Amino acid sequence: MKFSIKDLVKLLVSLGLAAGLLWLFFQYSGIRIDEIVERFRQADYRFVLISAALAFVAHWSRSMRWRMLMEPVGYHPSAQNAVLAVMTGYFANTLVPRLGEVTRCGTLNRLEGVPVNVSFGTVVAERIIDVLMLLVLIGLTFLLEFNRLSEFFIGLFSDKLGGAGQNSNTTLMLLFAGGLVGLAIIAWVLFSRYKEVLRRKPFYQKVEKFVIGLLEGLTSVRKLKNPGGFLFHTVLIWTLYYLMSYVLFFAVPETSGLGILAGLTILVVGAIGMTTPTPGGTGSFQILVGSVLVLYGLESKDGGLLATFIWAVQTLTVLLYGGIAFVIVLLKAGNQPATRQGQPSTVGSKS
Repeated sequence: MKFSIKDLVKLLVSLGLAAGLLWLFFQYSGIRIDEIVERFRQADYRFVLISAALAFVAHWSRSMRWRMLMEPVGYHPSAQNAVLAVMTGYFANTLVPRLGEVTRCGTLNRLEGVPVNVSFGTVVAERIIDVLMLLVLIGLTFLLEFNRLSEFFIGLFSDKLGGAGQNSNTTLMLLFAGGLVGLAIIAWVLFSRYKEVLRRKPFYQKVEKFVIGLLEGLTSVRKLKNPGGFLFHTVLIWTLYYLMSYVLFFAVPETSGLGILAGLTILVVGAIGMTTPTPGGTGSFQILVGSVLVLYGLESKDGGLLATFIWAVQTLTVLLYGGIAFVIVLLKAGNQPATRQGQPSTVGSKS
């Protein structure tokens, strides 16, 4: 896992954002550090271990699904190396947001010689599938918990829905979209006119090769050899994500009475919180999940404590598994000869 100056800047920015969000969280929830320590001391760690075991199965399932996406493009990484790459990617993403996908692909390239552009294309395809699954779950959650969630989101964004500012924001969005379309047209015209000249440039050839590999990985979804297995792992992954949080309700007496719909709401709201560019969704996860738990009858402080507990358990689990995987990758990479890069494996070569 290489770490550049650019990555350092990203880390510092994300840490600053996380610190600001955590300050807001503690300021408005009234939670003290000693209360968090006490919550951890009182927790039933049998449920923490169950959550950690479910997380491992989820990582394994994601790795198996990823291997399915690489089969159509001629690569067959071993199950062990795929699991190591996925866990190392999660480890990197927890430390530096948005670094996980690149690290995952780079790790697999180091262990198996799978070109980064091809594996990255499959990761993008995988992310698209996950976004669609999340949208389905959001729709299902709103259908089942419409009154609670509509109240939550209207309260959350009420200041941004004012009539005076709405027209202004709409105009700015339309101007921005029009500018993007105009730039795209200009870029296409220039490319059409000078494409023959560009194709003779080494930099263009490298970019073209990368894009071709990326598209090859993206289109792997429609060439799946086992679409049923792919669907099974997709459903399993999200079911495990749900259970990883839900079982932690029972680790704390104050929250053991929360129902299955509360778990579904936490899944979708927590997933939205995780999209914030902070390490492991730090700050945003606590704010969103802690706020939505109030709708299920918890006091604001109890909701914030449960959100912090869930976030901490899941983050520490990722760091534990990812740290072990990272060490194993270093050991494996140091004990093997350089792997051929850019060629499909002989076992799964393209026909």
